[in-house]
Amino acid sequence: MKRDIRALVFDLDGTLLDTAPDFVVVVNKLRAEYDLPPLPAETIRRSVSNGARALVCLAFDITPEHTDFLPLRERLLEIYSDNLATHSRLFPGIQAVLDRLEQWGLPWGIATNKPATYTLPLMKALDLKPAPESIICPDHVAERKPHPESLYLAAKHLGCEPEHILYLGDHQRDIECGQRAGSVTLAAAYGYIEEGDDIDAWGADFRVEHASEILGIVESLRE
Repeated sequence: MKRDIRALVFDLDGTLLDTAPDFVVVVNKLRAEYDLPPLPAETIRRSVSNGARALVCLAFDITPEHTDFLPLRERLLEIYSDNLATHSRLFPGIQAVLDRLEQWGLPWGIATNKPATYTLPLMKALDLKPAPESIICPDHVAERKPHPESLYLAAKHLGCEPEHILYLGDHQRDIECGQRAGSVTLAAAYGYIEEGDDIDAWGADFRVEHASEILGIVESLRE
């Protein structure tokens, strides 16, 4: 499957960064404010890729239609703003990927559904080297993932066509976004996979269990 890959684009939470440790702190801090016991870290971890909405529903066993949902979501995001980069780090193996991409002269970027209000300060705090040449948040597009607009914009920033991008994600919406954009897709099985979710059913071109496997796939796709 030689596709002349010229750039990599990562989903953020659960693919590039392990942000779950901070969300575990945030969710349980919010529960503590209501005298509720902490939830297991692994339970929270599985829902991180679905965002604040899912975390509030998980934390309080409610639906978005509940009268308390919006104030709880607002409070969760308030706590998260104060804990953006306390424990969040690159997944093991990702730094080696970024270093090799720099050696190969391949640019990389991020396409996430995480709002810029949280994404940009997080990236600034982590100060990754080499730095991403594109960061696409919902604020930058009219339609968020799984719509392919994020990858269309990333391709412009990275100086290539969408079909020359390898897009990596840990959720079905990421793979669908990549497929609709015509990109090569890679499912990150090391990410935040919900219980009962069948990664293989997403139809990604590739699947990795650990980030260390990414480089071999990139090398096989380069011309």
